Amino acid sequence: MPSSRTTIPPWALLSLATNGILLLTVTLLLTRYPTASVTPAPSGSLDARASETSATEASASSTPEEPQLGPRHQWTYEQWVAQLAREAEAIAANPPDRLAILAGDSISLWFPPELLPEELTWLNQGISGEVSSGLLDRLELFDNTNPEVIFVMIGINDLLRGVSPEAILNNYRLIIQDLRWVHPNAKVVVQSILPHRGSQASWEGSAKLSDIPNSQIRDLNRELKTIAAVEGAYFLDLYPLFANSQGNLRSELTTDGLHLNDRGYYIWRSALQVFQGLQL
Repeated sequence: MPSSRTTIPPWALLSLATNGILLLTVTLLLTRYPTASVTPAPSGSLDARASETSATEASASSTPEEPQLGPRHQWTYEQWVAQLAREAEAIAANPPDRLAILAGDSISLWFPPELLPEELTWLNQGISGEVSSGLLDRLELFDNTNPEVIFVMIGINDLLRGVSPEAILNNYRLIIQDLRWVHPNAKVVVQSILPHRGSQASWEGSAKLSDIPNSQIRDLNRELKTIAAVEGAYFLDLYPLFANSQGNLRSELTTDGLHLNDRGYYIWRSALQVFQGLQL
């Protein structure tokens, strides 16, 4: 009779191996990023930031080292939703061979197009300040697209607004169920909520961050992993790649203690590439 040690499911071994390789990859990247080159984004990538007015583009080109904020950042939530709907419609009308969707809040929104893995065409469906219920309500925006994979990250704004973990988890269940029903051929990947720097953050809402211990985020991520498995989705655990020894967001990967800098997005990009190669 085989011992219990020989009955570990193959998917569990693959998950452990993937996490180990991700951690090793990040360790190497943290030491080499300053001299790493960035591959330009494919011409097929679609991002609303590329549709800024010519005046904004001229301003940005005059001071390339200092990113400029364009008109899109002054829109209302409804205007952002309308813009994302137009982008999704454009992709649906001219579908690429391999489409990936980023669905989430500002952390997904600000993923630099030139840092996204170039083997896919990306549709960014992030909105600044988004919560899980808001994302659930607007999933229909990209119903007519045919994605190969959909990456979801949502939840930090729920916690900032005092939404209970139970409500967040229930919304995640509904999000996964909706995506798997509408896009049966797509792989749905739940990405863990990232840590923050709490009282050390310079973000304007840092006082609220201090009320959300990173231990609570870790607990929530464990529940998300279980939900993903039950609902037939994948789980990409980014948390340990961005956390320091105290469990807080690494200072070298963030602009303000909550959002990521280019180095942080480079780490995320590498995690996507390793995860896609091993799991998808």
